[in-house]
Amino acid sequence: MSFLEVKNVVKRFDNQSALNNVSINVEKGELVCILGPSGCGKTTLLRTIAGLETTDSGKIFIDGKDATFLPPAKRNFGIVFQSYALFPNMTVMGNVLFGLKQKVRASKAELRRRAEEVLEMVDLTDHSDKYPRQLSGGQQQRTALARAIALSPSFLLLDEPLSALDAKVRTKLRGEIREIQKQLGVTTVMVTHDQEEALTMADKVIVMNNSVVEQVGTPKEIYGNPATNFVAGFIGSMNFLKVDGGIKAIRPERIKLVGRFDTFDLKANVSAVEFKGPLTRVYARTKNAAEVSIELPSQSFDNMNIRAGAQVFLRLPEEHISRYTEAWGEIAV
Repeated sequence: MSFLEVKNVVKRFDNQSALNNVSINVEKGELVCILGPSGCGKTTLLRTIAGLETTDSGKIFIDGKDATFLPPAKRNFGIVFQSYALFPNMTVMGNVLFGLKQKVRASKAELRRRAEEVLEMVDLTDHSDKYPRQLSGGQQQRTALARAIALSPSFLLLDEPLSALDAKVRTKLRGEIREIQKQLGVTTVMVTHDQEEALTMADKVIVMNNSVVEQVGTPKEIYGNPATNFVAGFIGSMNFLKVDGGIKAIRPERIKLVGRFDTFDLKANVSAVEFKGPLTRVYARTKNAAEVSIELPSQSFDNMNIRAGAQVFLRLPEEHISRYTEAWGEIAV
């Protein structure tokens, strides 16, 4: 039995659908990312799990028990918001102790010991006497995380927890959050619009669009075998090529550059080359004016005589092709 189960949940705001018959399952100890563009319903789904939004229909089960109408205070979760929501007039230690004092019956010494444990876990022991204004964005986020896990919740909800941080700090902190989550073994549901976060952090990814779930799977399944044209176009880069009866889709790194006398599927002329550090992306146009992007290691590219205007021969391995009735977004024809 799943630890968290959302079953056929519908939620509307006025005449607009936020969740349309959404069902998901989260196993105990998993880190699950709800991924999708702005306005797709992912935050509303998180808030219904928390009990911060009521459902119009459907059920929510927590640890096998019907929690559909259970108030948030009875659901035993920790939550970290995008804005951190720290008390500005309290120190780091004070912020962590505040929740403990409200919900845990123990001596002051025991409460402080618990607070010190979680601050050590998030590497904030040396900053325990600082106020939020004296902390970096990453340190504020770790404080919010410490406050959430101090109560040993049954599950953890993270609402775009890294979106306010710069790229380098975000990369470092997502590794730290994943490590802490594994260490605690706490079931975690995280909302993000950042596909890299989802693919690197999650055991399972739930892709949402227009209030519905498009696909659920491991990061490798979502990336390698997108179930719908939306998932194919939203996750990573994808080439969509019109063929008789539909659309072929293939990732840029799956296309092979071959010699003119090898077996090839397409001829194209290079229109641009984009250096991306360890990778180089080659843009080329077929005779039908469809643009195709090919990605290869920069070291391999350096050994090829490829430049704008050159003709290239492309092989599209059948095992890496997905097929759809239509493309997501624009397609060159």
